[in-house]
Amino acid sequence: MSGTVTAGRIAGCLGMLVAGALTGAAGWLVVGLWPPGGLLLALLAVLGLFLGGRIALGTGFGVGGAAVGWFLSYVMLGIPRPEGDFLLGSSGIGVYVYLLGGTVLAVMCATMRGPLERPVSASRPAK
Repeated sequence: MSGTVTAGRIAGCLGMLVAGALTGAAGWLVVGLWPPGGLLLALLAVLGLFLGGRIALGTGFGVGGAAVGWFLSYVMLGIPRPEGDFLLGSSGIGVYVYLLGGTVLAVMCATMRGPLERPVSASRPAK
């Protein structure tokens, strides 16, 4: 699939942005709720989201939209409120592992090749 910009791809990226924000917010809550198992569950959900975005749009733009939404949910939940407290507390190492692990998964899913993409040869130009 080529990387042409169409209305469907733009709508797909916006949908992945919203899905990423929802998955990110749910993941941050699960990581704090169930410390050992919640981290694994949240990372599996993020992996499914990123792979789904990659497969649905056929390019790394699906992963990019989901990753931006996922990271924006972290930023929005980590900003202190006017009362002085945080909506999302970072009291353990789990939230940092979730942030780093999700970033690694996003990069991994964005740079992987699909089964339909032909390998590029140095002797012939790519189509």
